[in-house]
Amino acid sequence: MSGLDDLAGIGADRRRGGYSRHVFDDAERHLREWFVEQAERRGLAVETDANTNIWAWWGNPGPGAVVTGSHLDSVPGGGAFDGPLGVVSALEAVDLLRERGFRPRAPLALVVFSEEEGGRFGVPCLGSRLMTGTIHPDRARGLRDSDGLTFAEAMGSFGADPARIGRDDDALGRIAAFVELHVEQGKGLIDLNRPIAVADSILGHGRWRFRFRGQGNHAGATLIDDRNDPMIPAARLVLAARDAAAATRDGRATVGRLVPTPGGTNVIASAVDVHLDARAPRDARALVDDLAGQAREFAAQEGCHVDVVEESFGDTVHFDPTLRDRLRTVLGDAPTLPTGAGHDAGVLAAETPTAMLFVRNPTGISHAPEEHATAEDCEEGSHALARVLAELAG
Repeated sequence: MSGLDDLAGIGADRRRGGYSRHVFDDAERHLREWFVEQAERRGLAVETDANTNIWAWWGNPGPGAVVTGSHLDSVPGGGAFDGPLGVVSALEAVDLLRERGFRPRAPLALVVFSEEEGGRFGVPCLGSRLMTGTIHPDRARGLRDSDGLTFAEAMGSFGADPARIGRDDDALGRIAAFVELHVEQGKGLIDLNRPIAVADSILGHGRWRFRFRGQGNHAGATLIDDRNDPMIPAARLVLAARDAAAATRDGRATVGRLVPTPGGTNVIASAVDVHLDARAPRDARALVDDLAGQAREFAAQEGCHVDVVEESFGDTVHFDPTLRDRLRTVLGDAPTLPTGAGHDAGVLAAETPTAMLFVRNPTGISHAPEEHATAEDCEEGSHALARVLAELAG
């Protein structure tokens, strides 16, 4: 896909491999500029809302709109397809529809949501959460990145006004249906030997921070029996999370980030932050409540303390069945798949009918440089999205 080729050099991460593109950084800014240029080249009217989501309109903005799009940011060292494929496919779907002489009877919009991965400020789907009011603006403004910069400060440096963020009833009131195309982040389509699927549901999932506090000290001068080392209960929690997930039907628990303070090799840490991602089809919070109890026991045994903070949570999402079945019919009885990955479509599902299309990932790997989709399957995805948009907007 030519659009993905355009983005290939932007945000490449030489240390991790893959791409690191985070909200308001130079790479993400270049991606935004690319999208605006591409949309305007197609004669679409572009606007950026108060939550820094970008909208490109085919037809006059208004109620009853059919909306498609995704995001352009990435996890640290992420793949090339997660997010950008949905944006590029939306642009290509517009091209395909115009080649066929299609003119939408309902407004049609392309959207790029801001900070979907939460790679910089820790809360996923931040642009859609702000738009739907599922995160309070004050909390969002106070989120900090790894350098201590707040979301409000970064937003101000980007040229946007953090005082204006929050629920956007005008934007929500325009949307009649939202369809997000995304590379599949698993092996479902490999097993089915199909290039395209329609999403059925999203696992309930959230992020929690466990902060273990002990006594910082000298690694060489402090006897083992004299230590209150928070790294010990932190390490035990990592293992306990794996066991708890294995004991939960279709559960997942992952520690992807562990941050010791002060972080010296020859220093016993004074505190350790363990960032946990937990997912389950039924009550992911129950899984974490069990782990929190274990964490308190682990901390007490080492003479430490632990605080647990829920950073984000989304319950299990079942996509609108009428819209889902309509898409399946348009696409020739496409298969349906659940997903364990969160998406902006899942956040919007509480406000408006939403659906998702998945494009086969022949590696079955995502959030890593090995993430992939073939040119043939990407083309199939663009054509599928075009057929869906023609059905919904025609």
